[in-house]
Amino acid sequence: MAGPMKITADEVNCLIHAYFEDSGFQHSAFVLRAEGRLEQSPHYGKHIPRGELVELLCKALLYCEVEAHWRGNVMTANCKSKFSLLEKHVCSPDPSLPVAVAYNPLLPFMGNDQPGQQPLPQSLQPLQPQRNGSVGINGANESNGIAGPSSKRKANPSATDGAPREKRARTLPLTDDSMDLDSVVSSSEIKQVDPMVSSSASSGHTELKKSHKAKQPSGSSDDQQDNAVSLLKGHKTEVFVCAWNPARKSTLASGSRDTVVHLWNVPEARPASSSIPPKIGPPMTLSYPSQSEQGDLTSLDWTRDGSLLAIGSYDAILRVCTASGELYFSHTQHEKGPIFATRFSRSGRWLLTASLDGTACVWDISAKRLHRQFQCHKDCCLDVDWLTEDMFASCGADGKIQIMSIENSTTPKTLMGHTTEVNQIKCSPSRTRIASCSDDRTARIWNIEDVVFSRPANDEVIVLSGHTNTVSTIAWCPVTAEGEHELLATSSFDGTSRLWDSVTGQCLRMFQDHKRHVYALAFSPDARFFATGGGDGWLHVYDVKARQKRWSWYAGSEKPGIFEIDWQQSGNINRMALALESNQVGVVDVTRVPLLQ
Repeated sequence: MAGPMKITADEVNCLIHAYFEDSGFQHSAFVLRAEGRLEQSPHYGKHIPRGELVELLCKALLYCEVEAHWRGNVMTANCKSKFSLLEKHVCSPDPSLPVAVAYNPLLPFMGNDQPGQQPLPQSLQPLQPQRNGSVGINGANESNGIAGPSSKRKANPSATDGAPREKRARTLPLTDDSMDLDSVVSSSEIKQVDPMVSSSASSGHTELKKSHKAKQPSGSSDDQQDNAVSLLKGHKTEVFVCAWNPARKSTLASGSRDTVVHLWNVPEARPASSSIPPKIGPPMTLSYPSQSEQGDLTSLDWTRDGSLLAIGSYDAILRVCTASGELYFSHTQHEKGPIFATRFSRSGRWLLTASLDGTACVWDISAKRLHRQFQCHKDCCLDVDWLTEDMFASCGADGKIQIMSIENSTTPKTLMGHTTEVNQIKCSPSRTRIASCSDDRTARIWNIEDVVFSRPANDEVIVLSGHTNTVSTIAWCPVTAEGEHELLATSSFDGTSRLWDSVTGQCLRMFQDHKRHVYALAFSPDARFFATGGGDGWLHVYDVKARQKRWSWYAGSEKPGIFEIDWQQSGNINRMALALESNQVGVVDVTRVPLLQ
């Protein structure tokens, strides 16, 4: 007989420490390691599988369900209430169901199946071992839109005492109609059990099968992918950002978690008869040792003439480099927190930066100095965008959008309506409106003609509702046909993307192809297509006019996330750059994909 179970605080601390590191909460991991003196623990050096804490919590939920439903009565047989880690379970039967024959859900565990006995519901089936040694629940998939450890992070705007803290990826439960798990790719591998999936919610979903290679979606093939996609290897950590040089078409910049920027020389074209991707040499490496524990790169932005590259980072240091890789200047004005966004003005004279410290800075590029710092937001400034050469907008954790003039410290206009932090803002191609997206699950379109063009004020706001989780990314369609309304695309942590009429607010089409958070969204410059990339490793390309998916590519099952997409078109060039969680940069030659011609 086994001895009594023993759980020590030291073991729990080690599990939580591993969870923090898996989730990218490096500051929290450091504090726990120091205060808990984990380095002196005999458990500290032990290997803890990725997602171990999550798996143990899921097993605890399964135990709670068995404990609550061991009586074979009508109430437990028809119970529709989900189990939660933080809420007490109260059985609630489904009144639409007929009275069921009583069953004992413990019998299958004891090997005591009896004739006429009701089968054990799928949500109570024993855990099934997966190929990679982790444990999954039948029908439950980590690709349900809940963020995994590899989620691209931003700092917590509610940090106290001015100290930056990581902001966890959103973990709000999804509604049944927000994602179609029945159509999930059957060969995906489960890496960890998602803590937000109730064990009873898995009933009726397709069981995930084990396979080394993911099934390709309809409309794509291995041959097409091998011919069209090149993977650039050089980074040692996750690649978070990438950007094509707008003037020097063969230059591609990419930035990774370790504060390293690579400049790649990617040939502009290859012979039409060649089926072999061009060989791309080693990149030029711009390595700037971080002065903090977190050095994740958050933003890369080129001037229009391609001469300078602005680099934003978690280490709070602004760096501007030349196209040849030389450091043009650097500054620590945002010393209290990460820099989330860098944006050059159209002329390249000014540079905007947004930071956790709640401020936006305008930099004089030719003079290599700070022009003015604006205290735009109470907690955190998350994004900025230029409206004109001397006017910009910022958004923050306070739910506000501020419009500022670089020559005037007072705020010309404040846009209010979001109920929580605003993640991103984009000015429309016509420069008459601003689109914003927020954690409140909406996107909004604001009229700014009165500020930019001194026209009569129009404060009507178009609210785009429908997403069931954080709206993370927005993008304006770059070209609008004469007489038609401007289009806007949004993507969300609910795993969907949507195409909107920006004037009427009508959702023209919802796309539900991703099974996890959607991180990246980009239109092709000619407005024919838009592409999305997600934590599930899939790149999907959609036809804007037909509003249908045309082509997909899978990044692989190991560290699959696609964090950013930059689409380049010029002459015969038509390609996308992808920032990948797998420490690689993907280059998709769209001219090599027949379905996108």
